Amino acid sequence: MSILKIHAREIFDSRGNPTVEVDLYTKKGLFRAAVPSGASTGIYEALELRDNDKTRYMGKGKTSLFILQSFQEKIDKLMLDMDGTENKSLELLKHAIAKAGYSDKIVIGMDVAASEFYKGGKYDLDFKSPDDPNRYISSDKLADLYRSFVKDYPVVSIEDPFDQDDWEAWTKFTASTSIQVVGDDLTVTNPKRISKAVSDKACNCLLLKVNQIGSVTESLQACKMAQSNGWGVMVSHRSGETEDTFIADLVVGLCTGQIKTGAPCRSERLAKYNQLLRIEEELGDKARFAGQNFRHPI
Repeated sequence: MSILKIHAREIFDSRGNPTVEVDLYTKKGLFRAAVPSGASTGIYEALELRDNDKTRYMGKGKTSLFILQSFQEKIDKLMLDMDGTENKSLELLKHAIAKAGYSDKIVIGMDVAASEFYKGGKYDLDFKSPDDPNRYISSDKLADLYRSFVKDYPVVSIEDPFDQDDWEAWTKFTASTSIQVVGDDLTVTNPKRISKAVSDKACNCLLLKVNQIGSVTESLQACKMAQSNGWGVMVSHRSGETEDTFIADLVVGLCTGQIKTGAPCRSERLAKYNQLLRIEEELGDKARFAGQNFRHPI
């Protein structure tokens, strides 16, 4: 991720002393950090630099620490040279999995949410930058990109790879790959949308969100429809989640083999994993981990 710009300013800390705040701009957005200072500092601490200009804040100013414009250009060039490659996030993730010793246990699932960057029949992968139709790509080009991910990395599942109404792209891609293709925005746990997706062979897995359709009964019907047509089913949380653990019980009760409930941090996400541990404890020897059979655990 390239650093586009660095801007420093003098602000004041909680004691009213000047300190430095830095804005760092990347394609991902603005990141900001400010530096605190201690009153009781040990002799082995890193040296705190001040202007020592007695006419400003009794010598405690920070303006001389700002990056000079001429030097800024050198810094910018250095950072670009260091980061002159394409995004390496998948490569780093693959490396981290291998270093942790879990290459045979961890695979990658992607939630693309392509409807968010679908514009005029094409896809803008850099949609957070100022609009430029020249960089839009076709669904075929996007499908090629996905296939390269599958070829080079342990990607086994892709959710919402295309816009929710780009049916032709969904069907072509699903027919061209052996991985799991998950419908979320495409199906919205709605029997009518699921039926069309089944008919068009648009995907092969349903993302099941209970509050997306509105009732548990309708959710069970959607799950049965998907499973009866050979689809996988992934029970999912929502971004605005609570500590309710019902979806953990649901994923076990329906034997779907897949749950999407976020990283194991923050109580509303961990609550589901903790409930799965309790269920496993209660089931004892009857408990079964889907593992590599996550798409069709039964």
